[in-house]
Amino acid sequence: MAPPADARGAAAAIPLTARPPSDVLCWRGGRPVSVGRFLRDAAALAARLSERPYAVNFCADRYLALVAFAAALSRGQTTLLCADRSPLRLRALAARYPDAHALADGPPLEGAAWPVTRPDAPPPGADAPEAAAPLIPAGHVAAIAFTSGSTGEPEAHAKPWGALVAGAEAAAERFGLRAADGPPAAIVATVPPQHMYGFETTLMLPLHSAAAQVAGETFYPSDVAEALAAVPARRVLVTTPLQLRALLADVPTPAPLAAVVSATAPLSTALAEAVEGAWGAPVLEIYGATEAGSMASRRTVLDPDWLPYRVVSLHPGGVSVEGLGPVPLADALDACTDPLRAGRFRLLGRQSDVVKLGGRRASLAELNRVLLGVEGVEDGAFLAPDDLESNPASRLSAFVVAPTRTPGAIIGELRGRMEPVFLPRPVVMVPALPRDRLGKLPRRALLELRRAAATATAGSR
Repeated sequence: MAPPADARGAAAAIPLTARPPSDVLCWRGGRPVSVGRFLRDAAALAARLSERPYAVNFCADRYLALVAFAAALSRGQTTLLCADRSPLRLRALAARYPDAHALADGPPLEGAAWPVTRPDAPPPGADAPEAAAPLIPAGHVAAIAFTSGSTGEPEAHAKPWGALVAGAEAAAERFGLRAADGPPAAIVATVPPQHMYGFETTLMLPLHSAAAQVAGETFYPSDVAEALAAVPARRVLVTTPLQLRALLADVPTPAPLAAVVSATAPLSTALAEAVEGAWGAPVLEIYGATEAGSMASRRTVLDPDWLPYRVVSLHPGGVSVEGLGPVPLADALDACTDPLRAGRFRLLGRQSDVVKLGGRRASLAELNRVLLGVEGVEDGAFLAPDDLESNPASRLSAFVVAPTRTPGAIIGELRGRMEPVFLPRPVVMVPALPRDRLGKLPRRALLELRRAAATATAGSR
């Protein structure tokens, strides 16, 4: 059967990258790595790979992670995206995918018995044959992403190659990262390439835009500052609200930035304004979900509404994504009814996070956003009890990191910003919230925090 006319049809083939061999794909150790060099490294690694159908990519060095992904893809394998290297998670993943193999550049893995290949790249001057970009069937499942598992067992979501490419091209268009949009961009990221957000921005974008990734781990503020200073403009910082707050405190004057991109958790308007004021760069926020990938963006200080990528359209209960089709979402989206805002939507939060009290409805995500806008609040989150709708005496509680404020002062600030029925009772002051590396805060972690607070209160009586 002949391939369909649509270049994104399941039977079509899309190259690994269409970029010229001389383009800079990566900055590694302050030195540029060309597309041609990358293709040779990926081909050399592909020749060494196991025949197993699944590859688990644990490379911390972003260039090696990209080489490993490309090598597995060219061999027709599917990469499992796993940012959690805990022995418990690895044992569960190994039980689910016993026919996988791993690629890693760090210490030995504990918890999984997969064979491991170490994709150490040859030195820049090493001889290697020329390699062309392999053609990948659009319908091939290039990666499988997993939900965080905050509400249960992590769910697997297949990512066909055509959908990943369409999403990368749409993001490049939205953020001005195409060859026609100006000088090539250098992407410095604080998020791991094994997370869907990091995978899309630091592995897929360099393959299908004019941007280059910056290799190496850039988690601590000093690492980020050094990485930004080591690459030429245009610099784009990809990070999370949690990390952005730490960066703003420790790196008051980084190398000039073209943009800051944030995702994984709600970004408060106050933090976005502070960053734009201090760094002189626009702060752009991405909305995405593991099920569908990145879907929309906004400039937080200017617009509360989200503008979908051109490959995304809203429908009741979810979205339709090019290459994936209809995708149900756990989040509730409200399409704008104003004709001047047509096509945009407002995020109401997870459908399971919409709470009802006294005949009123609100989303925990919106309440958290209001809380984070209170002066002196460094971090905070609302928690709804399980019996909120069945017990008339139940109330929301809030856990707040605000060393200079008191619970009474915080409630006083919240009055007038939200309906009285949603004011938290109690406000529990804590030194820090138990967020993970990406800033996510699973409900089970908040429940444990509540239990600890209740125990401490009972013990002080």
